[in-house]
Amino acid sequence: MHDFSRYAIYYAPQPGPLAEFAAAWLGWDPARGALVPHPALPGLPRPVAEITEAPRKYGFHGTLKPPMRLTGSAEALHADLGTLAARLAPVTLPGLALTRIGSFLALTPLGDATPLARLAAEVVEALDPHRAPPSDAELERRRRSRLSPAQEENLARWGYPYVMEEFKFHLTLTGKLAFGEAERVAETLQPVLAPLLPQPFDIRDLCLFGEAEDGHFHLLHRYALTG
Repeated sequence: MHDFSRYAIYYAPQPGPLAEFAAAWLGWDPARGALVPHPALPGLPRPVAEITEAPRKYGFHGTLKPPMRLTGSAEALHADLGTLAARLAPVTLPGLALTRIGSFLALTPLGDATPLARLAAEVVEALDPHRAPPSDAELERRRRSRLSPAQEENLARWGYPYVMEEFKFHLTLTGKLAFGEAERVAETLQPVLAPLLPQPFDIRDLCLFGEAEDGHFHLLHRYALTG
């Protein structure tokens, strides 16, 4: 784990039809650490490679603790993450739905997501001693988004605006889409995704991802939630 510049704690689906389709849709399989061919889906306004360019390098995931540089060793993070996962219980929600969030599409949880938000908050807080402070350039880039006071406070305290009360779990499927494109992409994706979406939606492990030199994130290990 020492060859990666940043580490993140994500949710990633277990191997199966959803994981396989999402990897092909984005063009990157973080479990295999390999680029994969995009599916041929008629009716899209642009090629899949363009639609998914922004989220591709991260792989299909839901963020629990955002990417961070480490203050210490990857081995120490590994140990603490294993201990944390053994303390925390799995989370079960009714399912996932294809949703438009601003100018992009994502999968979002159905039902009351409070248990998931609590899980993410515990992960953020428990592992924060491993997080190196963001650089001035990173802070400036985040602040270009016109952060709210709460988001600014999170940025100062946790190094990222969209955690704790500002956390909204999602699994990104596209980059920014122009006006009218989101509807067309959703119309194409919905019938393909519908039979693949889990019911219920279970989060049963914490996934450690690492960012390689080329910017792509790799799935390094799954830590079962056994609390």
